[in-house]
Amino acid sequence: MPENPAGRSFADRLTSRRGAWIALGLVLAAFVALFGLFAGAEAPSRNAQAPDGSESSRVSELLATFPGAERQSVQIVVTRDDGNALDADDLAALEGLLPRLGDGADPASGPLVSEDDKAAVLMVPITVGADNSETADVIGSLRSEIERERPDGLSMLVTGGPAFGADVTSSFDGADFTLLLVTIVIVAVLLIVTYRSPVLWLVPLIVIALADGLAGRVTAAAGSAWDLQFDAGIISVLVFGAGTNYALLLISRYREELLTTDDDRAALSSAWQHTMPAILASNVTVVLALATLTLAVIPGTHGLGVTTAIGLVIALAAVALALPPVLAVFGRRLFWPFVPRPGSDRRLGGGWRRIAEGVTRRPGVSLAAGLTLLGVMALGLLGTSVGLDQLGKFRVQSESATGLSVLAEHFPAGRAQPTFIVAKTEGAQDVVDAVAGLEGVVRAHPVGTTADGELTKVMVVSQYSPSTTESLDQIGELRAAAHAVEGADALVGGAVATDVDARAGNAADLWLIAPLVLAVCFVVLVVLLRSLVAPTLLLLVNLGSAVAAIGAGSWLSRVLLDQPALDLQVPLLAFLFLVALGIDYTIFLVHRARSEAGALGTREAMVEAVAHTGSVITSAGLVLAAVFAALGVLPLVTLGQLGLIVGVGVLVDTLVVRTVIVPAIFTLVGDRIWWPGRPSRGSDGQWLHEPRDSAPVGS
Repeated sequence: MPENPAGRSFADRLTSRRGAWIALGLVLAAFVALFGLFAGAEAPSRNAQAPDGSESSRVSELLATFPGAERQSVQIVVTRDDGNALDADDLAALEGLLPRLGDGADPASGPLVSEDDKAAVLMVPITVGADNSETADVIGSLRSEIERERPDGLSMLVTGGPAFGADVTSSFDGADFTLLLVTIVIVAVLLIVTYRSPVLWLVPLIVIALADGLAGRVTAAAGSAWDLQFDAGIISVLVFGAGTNYALLLISRYREELLTTDDDRAALSSAWQHTMPAILASNVTVVLALATLTLAVIPGTHGLGVTTAIGLVIALAAVALALPPVLAVFGRRLFWPFVPRPGSDRRLGGGWRRIAEGVTRRPGVSLAAGLTLLGVMALGLLGTSVGLDQLGKFRVQSESATGLSVLAEHFPAGRAQPTFIVAKTEGAQDVVDAVAGLEGVVRAHPVGTTADGELTKVMVVSQYSPSTTESLDQIGELRAAAHAVEGADALVGGAVATDVDARAGNAADLWLIAPLVLAVCFVVLVVLLRSLVAPTLLLLVNLGSAVAAIGAGSWLSRVLLDQPALDLQVPLLAFLFLVALGIDYTIFLVHRARSEAGALGTREAMVEAVAHTGSVITSAGLVLAAVFAALGVLPLVTLGQLGLIVGVGVLVDTLVVRTVIVPAIFTLVGDRIWWPGRPSRGSDGQWLHEPRDSAPVGS
């Protein structure tokens, strides 16, 4: 491929003896300045599940205008340790405990005893904090007080809406550090195995770790400035995964160039020049694909669009501008003890060449086998459902979730998370009458009005467990009945209503974002390959691979992890990451094939591309899969499922799609794959050069 003089000039300056030190100084100064500028930035801790403007969100906003909105009640579920019925002494002890649980102005109430006499509920008003972290402190103090005062022989569990939010926040205490530590260990081990050097792995790891630290601060500042909600763990995983992939591609080509020249800096400059177009195209593809998330209506998904894009741009800048001067300063000795030198005659990538030659000799059989595997994996979608209830969201059971289970065994299951209806006061009683007779409604009654008396809050207790099919359907019935009351302008909200709106919002996001992601990837491939046929076929393969991975991952979640459904955000985020990151490996492989096709022909160019990139793509895939799998250390099932699906998908993409399916397709289609363009040929119509059977190959 003709070299870009401007790119060569920049690469030469970046890796020259003087330029490398200047570049390092500028990079360090930039890091110090940016770390200082964004030090102390904290992203908003809100975690809204439903779209802004949805009915449940509007109810939440209205509920905040009622007197005492900062006061919410939690339930303390009481049972005997021996499972027997509560006796008179137990109830007397609970009544004596009430004054110590309330704050005087708004005392605790109860105990309300179940029909089987085996459980009781105490209602304890608390002052919720400005966010879940502050509420977690309040809940923690309450639980400590209960533990000190708890009568012998009784179990007392704190549950209810505020307790759930507090437990989600508390479950992440130390989890982000654990994720970072596990991610660093995984990347370090895989880099050591890949480079077979006790030194080299430290260089890319340190550069990427600095990029991750900076990305965390910049995205926190962006989240604070633009009120974005996002999961910092996902950003960290993407920065480490993508950054390591970029570094692997650059260093792999650097090692290949070192086999042909004694000039370390010339080899590095050439490697930068040859790999940066693919790295840049890969980064642009993923960034643009992630940017489509800004169109999402779910706040957490919407917030990931900007923040993940920022993180990946920082990862690109670190690998493109910080890593090369470090490599230039140390030179080829970084590869010790296996230092690549000209004339070493070590044929790297020979195994990948043999695999590619086998695939291209029998492309039809290879393609059929690869597609059959994807089809079998996709069968895992059969029986897949989307949407977990409250109990299923935690990888490790929380006290609030356990309390909800106990409550559901002895009381109407919806008691812990009632539905709230906000209506105009003059029509509130009509709303109560309209919903009270609906099937599954245990009780409906007014529980407060706004200071001006304009609005009334109605609480509805259901007999159905939250987020079950019956409870979700009941929200639709409640809304239909409440909306039908003329002049009441009633709105239905609460935890289950939020779940209903979140499901609708996530489904809408999936059908909007998925086509946009495919369109972005197609356009980038067209620009990079200057072809229409290749991008179309590659995108279809990538789509099939993503669907297969989601099917396999959902099946593994059900069968091995006993998780009955995928969480709401998992299908969209898994699809996005699988398609966008899968295109990474397509770009790495096919960009190399196109650069070789003018000299070798399409079939031989693909063999050469697999031989040159097979090792680095496999290493990159293993790193990315393992890094995503690290999400499983976090307490939420959502992130564990996402890590599992993306991990499986990346491995299949690396070992099957790029190694078998894509080479088989290129062999079957031949030179027409590049239509309407085509790699250059000589004036006689023949390929410019014969196949290079003995060329050294970089891993």
